[in-house]
Amino acid sequence: MHLKGIIGYLLTPCDDSGRVDHALLARHAERLMGEGVHALAPLGSVGCLPYLADDEREDVIRTVVGTASGKVPVLAGVSSLSTAGTVRHARYAERAGASAIQVLPSTYWKLTEDEIYAYYREVCETVSIPVMVYNNPFTTGIDLPVQFLARLAELPNVAMIKESSPDTTKIGRLRAACADKTAIYIGLNCMALRGFADGASGWCTASPNVSARFALNLYRCAMAGDKQGVDEWFAKQIDLLNFLMDHGLPRTVSAGMRLQGVPCGRLRAPLSPLGADHEQALFEILKKMEIVG
Repeated sequence: MHLKGIIGYLLTPCDDSGRVDHALLARHAERLMGEGVHALAPLGSVGCLPYLADDEREDVIRTVVGTASGKVPVLAGVSSLSTAGTVRHARYAERAGASAIQVLPSTYWKLTEDEIYAYYREVCETVSIPVMVYNNPFTTGIDLPVQFLARLAELPNVAMIKESSPDTTKIGRLRAACADKTAIYIGLNCMALRGFADGASGWCTASPNVSARFALNLYRCAMAGDKQGVDEWFAKQIDLLNFLMDHGLPRTVSAGMRLQGVPCGRLRAPLSPLGADHEQALFEILKKMEIVG
């Protein structure tokens, strides 16, 4: 199974006591589905996965899968520092009804390619649902090469690769190197313009929490072969896309939602809200986009 289109990554909201607010999380998921995203992704970077305990992570997956109720696929983040931890979370995600799992390499010691391959092989041997390999040099300190990613793509249930390196040629080279069974996804917002042109099947992004119609219209134009439309919709949102990444996704996404009057809860400590000057800058970007008045 391949996911297609705009995969909306969810914030994990907390209440005033610091606990995950599951009622609000369900409302966020309903809101993104109502906006038209093609899949939901809990426990990505914007979902503060590293700051959640194991039982909290399981509860988040259960809430999102239950809210989706089969209306859209759910791509669950299951990465952990240890292979055993990732395997445990992968098994839980499958039992809970997730459609697919996203797996990032362990991010403490810099792993060798053989260690990373063994890590993914063990995860793939554990579950039967599709696996998305996630290359993110910003969080792991490792930029997995095209040929190694193509090797990972040969594992039986690696059906997807999310590419988040700043190399503008990488998605096209991955599409050429990998068999058709493996779809390639845009993981870095600023690559959305070229990524679809180079054969990406979808865009993994937290931006729909703030500006869903912009991402969805870009995708619609890309699928219609409307290059001018893609260029126009990308130009309308690139300032926001850059801002969201530059100042930390949980902070910027929650601020962007709050500026639109959407309850966003609190961030999980140690994260704190976006500062006043940056929030004003974000407001000006959203005003220019006619998202706020």
